[in-house]
Amino acid sequence: MDKKTILAFALIALIFLVFTWTNKPSEEDIARQKQYNDSVALVEQQRLATMAADSLSTTANAAESITVSANTDSVAQGAKFGAFGVAAIGTEDFYTLENELVKIIISSKGGRIYSAELKDYKTHGKQPLILFDKDESDMSFTFATNDNRVINTSELYFEPVGEVKTDASGNQNLTLRLKTNTDAFLDITYSLPANDYMLAFGLKGTNLTKVMPLNTNALDLHWFAKIRQQEGGRTFENRYAKLEYKFNGTDVQTLNDNKSTNESIKIKWIAFKDQFFSSVLIADEWFSDSKFANAMENEFSPYLKNYNATTTVAFDPTGTKPTNFRMFLGPNQYNVLSKYDKKLPKEEKLYMNRLIPLGWGFFLMQWINRFFVIPLFNFLSTYIGSFGIIILILTLIVKTLLFPLTFKSYMSGAKMRVLKPEIDEINAKIPADKPQERQKAMMSLYSKVGVSPMGGCLPMLIQMPVLLALFYFFPAAIELRQQNFLWAQDLSSYDSVLNLPFSIPFGYGNHVSLFCLLMAVTTIISTKLNQQAQPMNTDQPGMGMMKWMMYLMPIFFLFIFNGYASGLTFYYFVSNLISIITMYVCRAMVDEKKILAQLHAKRDKKAKNSNGAKKMTFMERLEKMQREQQKTMNQKGKKR
Repeated sequence: MDKKTILAFALIALIFLVFTWTNKPSEEDIARQKQYNDSVALVEQQRLATMAADSLSTTANAAESITVSANTDSVAQGAKFGAFGVAAIGTEDFYTLENELVKIIISSKGGRIYSAELKDYKTHGKQPLILFDKDESDMSFTFATNDNRVINTSELYFEPVGEVKTDASGNQNLTLRLKTNTDAFLDITYSLPANDYMLAFGLKGTNLTKVMPLNTNALDLHWFAKIRQQEGGRTFENRYAKLEYKFNGTDVQTLNDNKSTNESIKIKWIAFKDQFFSSVLIADEWFSDSKFANAMENEFSPYLKNYNATTTVAFDPTGTKPTNFRMFLGPNQYNVLSKYDKKLPKEEKLYMNRLIPLGWGFFLMQWINRFFVIPLFNFLSTYIGSFGIIILILTLIVKTLLFPLTFKSYMSGAKMRVLKPEIDEINAKIPADKPQERQKAMMSLYSKVGVSPMGGCLPMLIQMPVLLALFYFFPAAIELRQQNFLWAQDLSSYDSVLNLPFSIPFGYGNHVSLFCLLMAVTTIISTKLNQQAQPMNTDQPGMGMMKWMMYLMPIFFLFIFNGYASGLTFYYFVSNLISIITMYVCRAMVDEKKILAQLHAKRDKKAKNSNGAKKMTFMERLEKMQREQQKTMNQKGKKR
C-alpha cells in the first residue's frame, strides 16, 4: 500500500472521530429521550391490553353465536323430523360385508346398500364389476309420525350397534339403529352368508308406537337404480336389460322400455336386470300397491336404463313381527338362480330362473332349454374347456338327433322332384287362367301316388322349436361371457374383425362380424340346395316372389345378426355347414329312379283296388273337398 493511500485512510478516521465527538448528546438530551421511550412503552402496553379485552369479548360473542345457531338447527330439525330430529345430523360412515363372491358396502346415511361388487366377474373393459355404487342406487322407507310428519329414512343417519360380526355359521351380521328422542328406535339388520349371492336384511321397531300412529301397519318402500353398461355391445345388452317382477305362482311380468305401470295385486319379488346380472328384491311376505317405471338413457351415457319401484310393505311398529327381505346380487346363471328353489314346496318357489329368457313356453322352447340344452351344455362344459368346441359338439348332437326328420323331409322333396315332369304336363294341358282345374288335377295325381305336398314341411316344423330354443339360449348363457374362440374375443358379444369409421344404417352398425358373414354365405348355399331338393312350382301365383325372398332372407339376417352374440352366429354357421353336408349325404343315399318306380307301382295298385272298400287317405279327402267346393261354385254361377 503506498503512502498516499495510508494518508487518505488516516484522514477519514480522524474526520469520523471528530464528527462523533462533536455530535455526542448532552445529559439533558439523554433524559428527554428516556422520558419519550417510557411514554411510547406505556402507550403500547395500553394498546395490547385493549386488544386482549376485545379478543375475549369476540370469543365470548362467537361462542354465544354458535350456541344460538346450534339451538336454531336443533329447533329446525325438530320441526321437520319431530322425534327423529336427533338422527338428522351426523356423519356418513361405511361398513363392509364380504364373502368369496360379493363385496357389499352399507352406508350409515339411510342405512342403505351403498355399493355391490361381484368379485368373480369383470366388465368388458376388465374393470371390477360393480352393479351400483354411491348415488347410482337408493333404497328408502317412508312413514308418518303421530304428529303428522313424513319421515324418509334416506335423510337420517343410523348408528351401528356394535361392529360387523361373523357368527358360527359364517354369516356376517350388521345392525344399524335409527334413534329418536325417546326410547323408541328402528333397527335395520343385514346378514351375508358365506359363499352366497343372497343378502338377508330386515326392519324391526322398538316402542315405535310412541312416535307413530297406533294404526300403522305398513311402510312405503322406494327403490331406484341406474343400470351400468357392463358389456361391449350396448344395443344387444340393452335388449336384455329389463325391469321384471313376479306375481303369485309362476307368472313373471316384464315392463317395456320407457313405460310405467301400477300393480294393485301382491308381488313376491322385483328385479332390476341387466343382460347377465340382476339385483332382485324379495319380500318374505308380499309387496302390494306397486308402481314401476323403466326409462332408457341416451346412447352416450355410461348407463343403460333407470329403474324405479315404489311399493308398500307390511310393518309392525311394536316389533313383535319384523319385516324381512332378501336381496339377490349376482349373475343370471340358470343353476345359481334355480338352487334357491330346491327342497321348497311349489307354492313357496321363487322361480328366479325365469329371469333368463329361454323362449316361449307354448312353443316348448323353455322346456327344451331347461331339460335338454342346459343339462347337455353343463355336462359338456365339465369336460371341455373351450366353449367354441362345446357349441360345435352341441350342434352336432342336435343335428344328429334331428337327422331322421331331415331325411324324411328330403325324401318328400325327392318324390316331388320325380313327379315334376307329370306336373309340368298338367300345367301344359290346363291353361293358367283355370287355376282350380290345375289344382284339382295335381291333387288327383298326388292322391294316386300317395304323396303329400306338405310332407316336407311337417318335419321342418317339428324341428323349429329346437332351433328357436337354441336361438334364445346362446345370447342368455353367461357361461359364454368373455370366453374367446378363434378370432372372437367374447362369445357373448359380436366378433369384430373390422371396425368401420362410419356406421351402416338399418341396424348393421360400425363393425364387421365375420361369424355373421359366414352365417349369411352358408345360409345362401343351404337355401339353394334346399330349393333344388324341393323345387317350387313357379307357375303358381306368388311362387316366383317367394323364391327370391328365400335368397333375400340371408341378407336381412346379415343386418340383423351383425350385433348379436358371436356364440349364436357361430352356432348358425356350423349348423348351416352340417345341413349342407347332410344334403349331399341324402343325395348319395337316395335313388330317384327307384322312388319313381315305387310311386308308379303304388298308383297301379290303387287303380286295381279302386273298387274295394277302404278308408280315404288325407289327400283323397282333400281332393273330395275340392270337388265339392268346385261343384258349389258352379251351381252359384248358374243361378246368377
